[in-house]
Amino acid sequence: MKKIFLVFLVAGCLASNALALSDAYKENIYSVGKLKPVDSVLKVKIGQKAPDFKLMAVSGKKVSLKDYHGKKNVVLSFVPAAWTPVCSDQWPGYAILQDLFEENDAVLLGISVDNLPTLFSWTHQMGDLWFEVLSDFWPHGAVASRYGILRSDGTAERAIIIIDKKGIIRYVDVHDINERPPLESIIGQLEKLK
Repeated sequence: MKKIFLVFLVAGCLASNALALSDAYKENIYSVGKLKPVDSVLKVKIGQKAPDFKLMAVSGKKVSLKDYHGKKNVVLSFVPAAWTPVCSDQWPGYAILQDLFEENDAVLLGISVDNLPTLFSWTHQMGDLWFEVLSDFWPHGAVASRYGILRSDGTAERAIIIIDKKGIIRYVDVHDINERPPLESIIGQLEKLK
């Protein structure tokens, strides 16, 4: 019950946090308007081994999914594009949930098809993020394509994929691109892996 309350508290904080962003930051957010909710064909399914990848992170590290096998559950958070409204709201929300990820022996990896300089600038404007932000820029969208969430316009779907310590996909949410996935769903699914 305490965890569910915390998730709802975080959701409220996110709403007020969006109001607190600097005017300069808000002026740099690009409005894409209403998009088709889903524009891809999923290639992975629950119970399947997750396709491995190795991507460069904003931190300068190369991060591979297999780095976490046997060590951590992994939450992949794919977002369509930097500097867009919903994406700029989604990842800062995870900052408040770091303890819940740790309690569930999980790591979060944020993935975007944007290039590293764009992701560097965008994530630094959002504030400190505790998780690795990875660039799926080149070959463009290769990881998003392998998972079946690359949209026809070259952006990724807004998707959450949870992978257990054995590398098996346990949850997939290809979400309406116009909305942020609910935080309580992610935490609820992680708790099922205990």
